[in-house]
Amino acid sequence: MFRRRSRSLNERELRLWKVGRALVLTFVAAVLVAGGVFYGLVVLLDFQEIDTAAKLDAKTLFDLVKLSFGVVAGAGALVALVVAYRRQRLDEAGAHREATRLHTERFSQAVDKLGSDSPAVRLGGVHALAGLADDAPGLSPSLATMKLAEYGNANMDLALRGLELKTLDPYLSGWRTRVVPALGHLAVRMITNGAVDRTVQNWIADELSRSTIKNTIAVLVRVMEQAVRDGIIKVNPARVTGWQKLYKQAEDELLDPRALALPDWETLVTLADALVAASHDEYRGWGEVVIFAACTAARIGEISGCRVGDIDTTQWIWTVRRQTTPAPGGLSDKGTKGKRARKVPIVEEIRPLVAQRILSAGPNPDARLFTGPRGGRISTAVLRDATHWDDVVTKLGYEHLRRHDLRHTALTWFADAGVQVHVLRRIAGHGSLTTTQRYLHPDVHKITAAGAAISAHFNVLRAPRSLPSPIVMTR
Repeated sequence: MFRRRSRSLNERELRLWKVGRALVLTFVAAVLVAGGVFYGLVVLLDFQEIDTAAKLDAKTLFDLVKLSFGVVAGAGALVALVVAYRRQRLDEAGAHREATRLHTERFSQAVDKLGSDSPAVRLGGVHALAGLADDAPGLSPSLATMKLAEYGNANMDLALRGLELKTLDPYLSGWRTRVVPALGHLAVRMITNGAVDRTVQNWIADELSRSTIKNTIAVLVRVMEQAVRDGIIKVNPARVTGWQKLYKQAEDELLDPRALALPDWETLVTLADALVAASHDEYRGWGEVVIFAACTAARIGEISGCRVGDIDTTQWIWTVRRQTTPAPGGLSDKGTKGKRARKVPIVEEIRPLVAQRILSAGPNPDARLFTGPRGGRISTAVLRDATHWDDVVTKLGYEHLRRHDLRHTALTWFADAGVQVHVLRRIAGHGSLTTTQRYLHPDVHKITAAGAAISAHFNVLRAPRSLPSPIVMTR
């Protein structure tokens, strides 16, 4: 049953009829053509009647035999013609599928090379993609390698046709401020469903509103749909599903961010050591980034943007001025999320670590305090992949722990240490005080202490006031 269904599907894709139907129609067509020719000859030669003979002679019989064999030979020729035609179509379809498979393999291998740590291998991947574009049938090399930002800007009118004016503004804003910085540097043909999925998760982690993410995905879907119509890609990779569930999960987590924090310092050190052990060449810098993040409430991008000159070793204060974010061409530095610099204390436990990083960076105040093993910028995705984050946290029993939860850890520890809410807000860089107050959920001991304090206050109110001492009269 399954085999018959597959064959029917292939025949429908090739637009081939079944053999029996094709033969019947071929014979019918042949008879009609022969009849038409015979009728035309009768008319042209002006036959009046057919002379019938009562006796069949040998010559006429021989002609009838030859005619019979001719009819059979003609029928066989028609069958052979139909079969040969179908075989040719099937061979052409098989060759096309094989060419498509080889094309896909070459593309996958070229993309894999682009993710290599070796510059020579990445350069080979670029040349492989260029050769693939040259070999692509019906598609110019410039169009095959066009970046998403360039393609979208050139075809935005087509992609957004039919939309109301009130819808255009949020769509175009999402394209300029979110899609282009995150994916605009990639070629249209290199954008995968996984890349879009990770980008959407980053937007959710940045606490963008649901409508903002929806509009941003919508404009990306329309642009990629135009690329499908232009023949650049075959399937729209921007049609991601399940992001609404992830957004709801992020909302629920933000209602109680304390639940995402690591319990104590020993757990943090254990996590950092495990991540270092899982990384290539056991690079210690990954563990130091994790510890620094969990003690400063900073985002991974802000840690990547930290320079030596931003650290005041006299008062041990870090002035957060910039962050590393995805941009056309790779990672780049820009202002902080709130567009304002903020000051963060550097606690005693990480001061030796920071001092050692400053010595290693050298006297240049613009040198980065934290870098990858090759001296490049870091991001939350880089940290995740380099340390096999998901596998490590699962083995430690924290399978839901994300890189951003290191920030929740620091803010929770600051709140438990008694830092006032307005100071905690400045350290976190929160725009809303409500967001900061979520870290101030008191534990059981603080609740019982609050009850004892109010009871003591009531006891003071119920106690009788002391009378003034009597005045002693002296003579």
